[in-house]
Amino acid sequence: MVQRAEEIKSPILRILTILEEMVAAGRPVTATEINRELGLPKATIHRLCGTLAEEGFLKHGLDGKRFLIGPRLRNLAVDVFSAGGEDAHIHTVLRNLSQAVDETVNIAIADGDRMLYLDRIESQWPLRMQLPVGSRVPLHNTASGKLFLACLPAARRRRLIGKLALERTAPNTITDRAALEAAMERIAATKVGTDDQEFVEGMVCVAVPIRNKRGRFVGAMAVHAPMNRMDMTRALSHVPRMRAAASELSAVWTGDMDS
Repeated sequence: MVQRAEEIKSPILRILTILEEMVAAGRPVTATEINRELGLPKATIHRLCGTLAEEGFLKHGLDGKRFLIGPRLRNLAVDVFSAGGEDAHIHTVLRNLSQAVDETVNIAIADGDRMLYLDRIESQWPLRMQLPVGSRVPLHNTASGKLFLACLPAARRRRLIGKLALERTAPNTITDRAALEAAMERIAATKVGTDDQEFVEGMVCVAVPIRNKRGRFVGAMAVHAPMNRMDMTRALSHVPRMRAAASELSAVWTGDMDS
């Protein structure tokens, strides 16, 4: 339960709690909605949210009333992940999975209308796809991006798909919005994102979700390889092992690791 205003006297703690509520909402929200649990004076919450937007930690939605996560807060989250004490453990999980499947493994998070690569373990094969940490890839034609879309509430997903430029980058890229919606329904049911030569010709990829304590999607773990080494059937055979690794990563991110 979030502390009430009378318990949050420190201005710094108030700001951090506002950001915590904003992230927990997982959608654009008004200052009033952010304040529902905090109970701060109306003028205070609007002033603090306005300041956070001016400084780039939040940003105004198109309607001018709601706030979204801003670029500075998003960059801070990435930097915290990169500098976190659990880095070695996360890297070990990825390395173990990469060795088990003998292919490249990565973690990606949503970043606006793209997916951002946070970490990656390359396979030992000389033939591999080079997408370094920090790369941003599309939502509509990547396994991680499609998985993120499928995990969104249906109405929000439709709005986002309606704004995407469904550019064809490979033979099987889905460029029809109705077809993409249908693909999202299938992925929502299986909780497995797939890319069968949709992003890059000759490349196959599968992704599974990494979730927080509330069960919400926070990132995707993906395995990809050239299709001459791994067709989609073989890729899907790795899903149970990937889910086990993703569960371990979830425990690291949410602080639920056994002591």
